Amino acid sequence: MLETTIAAIRPADEAAMAAARELHGRLTKPAGSLGALEELSVRLAGLAGACPPPLPEPAAVAIFAGDHGVHAQGVSPWPQEVTAQMIGNFLAGGAVVNAFARQAGASVTVVDVGVATPLPTDPVAEPAVVGAAVLDPAVPRLVVASVRRGTRDLTVTAALTRDEALAAVQTGIRIADELIDAGAGILLTGDMGIGNTTPAAVLIAAFTGADALDATGRGTGVDDPTYAHKVAVVRAALARHTPDPADPLGVLAAVGGLEHAALAGLILGAAARRTPVLLDGVIAVSAALAAAAFAPDAVSAMVAGHRSAEPGATAALRHLGLDPLIDLGLRLGEGTGALLALPVVTGAVRVLHEVATFDSAGVAEK
Repeated sequence: MLETTIAAIRPADEAAMAAARELHGRLTKPAGSLGALEELSVRLAGLAGACPPPLPEPAAVAIFAGDHGVHAQGVSPWPQEVTAQMIGNFLAGGAVVNAFARQAGASVTVVDVGVATPLPTDPVAEPAVVGAAVLDPAVPRLVVASVRRGTRDLTVTAALTRDEALAAVQTGIRIADELIDAGAGILLTGDMGIGNTTPAAVLIAAFTGADALDATGRGTGVDDPTYAHKVAVVRAALARHTPDPADPLGVLAAVGGLEHAALAGLILGAAARRTPVLLDGVIAVSAALAAAAFAPDAVSAMVAGHRSAEPGATAALRHLGLDPLIDLGLRLGEGTGALLALPVVTGAVRVLHEVATFDSAGVAEK
């Protein structure tokens, strides 16, 4: 599945991008007056191979959840059980991501790809289904696709085997296909996993060459001693595994999380289907680095929703060549920043669909 997905990813369509730029020049506005929105709409035209590109709707948030063996190293003050408890909160509609998703009319799919503790519900694994229920914005949905109950401690051994990492990537691809088959016009990345900013920092350092200090942030808000320890853990993991960025599956296996690997798969799956992916915070962009290492042209499907307060996110976005749409100092995850950026993406495309040209509106040009 991974190989065929990568093979389906193509470069942006230059003719569609040129057509979008030419259309912008004829719309009733000064050239360039919409700033970054114009280039965003051009990129989305290139992804779709059409001008104007399809409106990015309906929107579907996919929250991948997993736990981490490195939690045992004291990198987070939160107990690991919170991952499972927050899944219960997502499904009950009580989290910030739910509030923002309701505002945006987006569906929420929660995927247990590797939670360590029992969920506070009685989950039943769902087969892949298509239809309205998949994209119902009123009812969050749980998919149980657990590869293993949390990763191993990356300071001691590889977090995952290559087969486990591959299984997680392929889970992300399957979820992308399912949501797109159900009619989603844009996918939004979400994540949940106590301690997951530590493997994210290792991934970012591995793929960008950034120093551990520049790749590591405070996550849920650790104090100075814990932060210094966290940086040391990231540095030690890089020294132990010496991950090779030319082998993205190997990097994910050595130092990644199950949700990171699944998010990489979601991005690849969307790129293969020429569907935009709106990236959330540091977990999403660390996964995006892996997706770009698998298939460089996958970057054409990525839209950076926001700039996370985590410093590694800026390093990752710079490496990917992506500019974030908003910068609000967010560091929650879940998909919250992506949801706040969603109207910006929709507006960028709607301009090409609905704004009159100078000729059609009878407006004189300069």
